[in-house]
Amino acid sequence: MSLQNIILLPDTRLRQVSEPVGMVDDSVRKLMDDMLETMYDAPGIGLAAIQIAVAKRIVVCDVSPRASEEEAEGNVPAEREPIFLVNPEVTWVSDEKSVYEEGCLSIPEFYAEVERPARVKVGFLNRAGERQEIEADGLLATCLQHEIDHLNGVLFIDHISRLKRERVIKKFEKEARRRGD
Repeated sequence: MSLQNIILLPDTRLRQVSEPVGMVDDSVRKLMDDMLETMYDAPGIGLAAIQIAVAKRIVVCDVSPRASEEEAEGNVPAEREPIFLVNPEVTWVSDEKSVYEEGCLSIPEFYAEVERPARVKVGFLNRAGERQEIEADGLLATCLQHEIDHLNGVLFIDHISRLKRERVIKKFEKEARRRGD
């Protein structure tokens, strides 16, 4: 496994619609492992392949409780429950809504409350290429919707007011110019 670079706003690739994966093979599993390592290192709870500049419909996420300080120091192994999704698609959403404060590894250090359906069903292929469906609520439902949005070129800031979104974009454009991107 190897860490990958996470692309940041205003990189236009974040607006690209990702292509479906034809077959789950060793190269796809290696990519998912690299994505998972990159996500944990960041640290984050979800990562879409486009965030590492790979325009494939692949998502990894893990919303299991995070390690305590002791675990972070390496004294106790953290329980991890990664989920690997290839070609995920939302097949059902609840009428009930929920609001979570979201952030994004591609928009570091910016958080905003986003309203989304409280429960979802998502169809996908697992690591073995088998068709599966997951029903999720709470943080997992939010995470899945956020990451699937990435695959469609949508960012969580698209769900906030236009004024806030424009401020965030301008801030990141300014930082990119300063870095020489």
